[in-house]
Amino acid sequence: MESIDTELANRIRNDIVLGAYGEGERLSEAQLCDTHKVSRTPIRLALRMLEREGLIRRSEGRGYFVNSPTVNDIMQAVQVRGHLESLAARLMAQSSSKDNVLIRLESAIDEIDRLIEVGQLDDQSLRELQRQNALFHKTILDGCGNDFVSFTCNRISHLPMLEVGSMVFDRTVLSTADGVERSLFRLKLGNSQHKVIFEAIQSGDAVRAEGVMREHSNTMVEYIEVFEKRSENLTITDLISYTGYNLQNTIRMDGDEL
Repeated sequence: MESIDTELANRIRNDIVLGAYGEGERLSEAQLCDTHKVSRTPIRLALRMLEREGLIRRSEGRGYFVNSPTVNDIMQAVQVRGHLESLAARLMAQSSSKDNVLIRLESAIDEIDRLIEVGQLDDQSLRELQRQNALFHKTILDGCGNDFVSFTCNRISHLPMLEVGSMVFDRTVLSTADGVERSLFRLKLGNSQHKVIFEAIQSGDAVRAEGVMREHSNTMVEYIEVFEKRSENLTITDLISYTGYNLQNTIRMDGDEL
């Protein structure tokens, strides 16, 4: 179970990302204590967490000001994560202990193939696709031999589209049979890249593992660019609505690795 200060940080973070607090709005400990019906100590600890994440900044006096993330922030963070995942794939291919994790990568790939073959993209299927996709990517990050790679990814994972292995599904697209077919085709392409990455890691081809992972991770940047073409004034709220992002649940349909 999460500590009360971590739970409070999650709640306040959600409110910031979802726009309940505006850019530059002042947050005080007293205000938040009253809102969440808790004492000052857990609120103070929660605010320190959010300050480290860059979502709030300390004022010169008492209290904090909100730093609302922007679409450009998300774009930049996705690019950083892509480079980190590419590095992780290269390091994994070079690792002498890679055989210990290959079975997990192969299992995730096989399960994604099975789910695609079923041909359903209901909530249960999407959750399982998300879980297997996260398993594939997290296995590479955690097993690459450089702890700072996964550490850095975790530091930005609170932002929309930045959780490791998260996926994007436009709910409006999934509302039609043609949209489901196109989404399944996209999933097949993504899992094909998984297979190439797996084979490169297995054979020790570090250059190929890194290159394909970079191409794979860049898909999220391409999706943000597509969303920007839909709206000249794209906002975080728009991205959340496009992708079914749900901050209240552990399953996030907010990024893309497939």
